[in-house]
Amino acid sequence: MSETQNAIKALKSWLNSQIVGQPQLVDRLLIAILADGHLLVEGAPGLAKTKAINSLANGIEGEFHRVQFTPDLLPSDVTGTDIYRPETGEFTFQPGPIFHNLVLADEINRAPAKVQSALLEAMAERQISVGKATYKLPELFLVMATQNPIEQEGTYPLPEAQLDRFLMHVRVGYPDIASEREILRLNRSEARKDPVEKPDIISQVRLFDARDEALSLYMAENVEEYLVQLVGATRNPAAYDAQLAEHIEFGVSPRATISLDRCARAHAWLEGKDYVSPDNIQSVLHDVFRHRILLSFEAEAAGITTDAVIDRLIDLVPVA
Repeated sequence: MSETQNAIKALKSWLNSQIVGQPQLVDRLLIAILADGHLLVEGAPGLAKTKAINSLANGIEGEFHRVQFTPDLLPSDVTGTDIYRPETGEFTFQPGPIFHNLVLADEINRAPAKVQSALLEAMAERQISVGKATYKLPELFLVMATQNPIEQEGTYPLPEAQLDRFLMHVRVGYPDIASEREILRLNRSEARKDPVEKPDIISQVRLFDARDEALSLYMAENVEEYLVQLVGATRNPAAYDAQLAEHIEFGVSPRATISLDRCARAHAWLEGKDYVSPDNIQSVLHDVFRHRILLSFEAEAAGITTDAVIDRLIDLVPVA
């Protein structure tokens, strides 16, 4: 392992000690940092989603900001706006919370489409425009948006085209009983303000080095072909299985191909490997495809889930 891998490994270990019972969420946050993408996290309240990204911000060189999305939120509340200064008689730009390195968009589906679009445009273009001026966002920039799957009344579901902007769609569940006990102990320790040892802050330069290392991992041609065939199977499922073709209305976009490549590389790098294997692709496939495959009406009526369709893809597409 390189020094950078050891540093990230220490950060991951510390995050798992702070975010008890959610190892997949911690893993996906680190993959998103390494793959330079954004996360959509879906889970019930109280599952440490906010604490996870806040703890990550405490372990790296970067600023964190949380935005609570509500029906009365305006796009300028996220992006910022021009403010008139009477003392100078001029307008100056006041940056919004989107200009931080790590941004938590809490309950993104509670805000109307105009606000969602402003956020997702910033995520995709890494810049925002106010009036005639365009402002670049930080080079290290990650948005973690959350959705509450329980309360859907009065919400504005994200359209499929906007969902495609997210690198991964991660679902988090309840921790097991052993983790629940550890959560109690950790909470008591935090309430007593017991001293906490944490690894050295990881600089942005080191994070960018980690990205370069992940991108440089060796991927054999047959593994790359397997990745591409998985993507193609969502667009032409009839070539693999007639029932699968009945379940998929639309396949994934080229953005999914890029995301799957970046996430598989980041996953392999976090494992300390110097190459990408089919196992790495399969490990991140559900989170990369989950929000991008559009199911048919018949599949939804039959209770078929996207995860079940992805499981079927893994069974049908041969490893090259």
